[in-house]
Amino acid sequence: MSEKATSKATIGAGCFWGVEYIFERIAGVLNAVSGYSGGEVENPTYQEVCTGTTGHAEVVQLEFDPGVISFKEILDYYFRSHDPTQLNGQGPDLGHQYRSVVFYHNEGQKKEVEDFIQKLNDGEYFDAPVVTEVKELKKFYPAEEYHQDYYSKNNQRPYCHVLRESFKL
Repeated sequence: MSEKATSKATIGAGCFWGVEYIFERIAGVLNAVSGYSGGEVENPTYQEVCTGTTGHAEVVQLEFDPGVISFKEILDYYFRSHDPTQLNGQGPDLGHQYRSVVFYHNEGQKKEVEDFIQKLNDGEYFDAPVVTEVKELKKFYPAEEYHQDYYSKNNQRPYCHVLRESFKL
């Protein structure tokens, strides 16, 4: 018996705790892992990434069933869950490590992200242009265990992401 084909998406939208929390609750998302990507430092720690000097962003790597949720639908949730017009930060979390970024896993994803951003910029969805970076995934480093499922383990903490209404692009 063969395993079900799954796909991956790696996204950064500010603090990874809230991004992970949102995506863990979406039908078709099988796994959401907080981590780091985009920098030059191998095996970075949270303390290193927080300095803003590693080049890494806080990201969440999703494993999803494309038979249940498409990459385009992942992008819809992604762009609704943060402010993609804010450069190098989200809300009170400021710094390059909190940037809006999609690390694509293949050329098809790259094209879908670029097309989605173009449609957002052509529409009247935001008051400023989308500044989300689109970069090829080179390496993903899972964050330390205490960051995984953070909001499920620490539900007394304030929640830092909200989900807007669908763009229906």
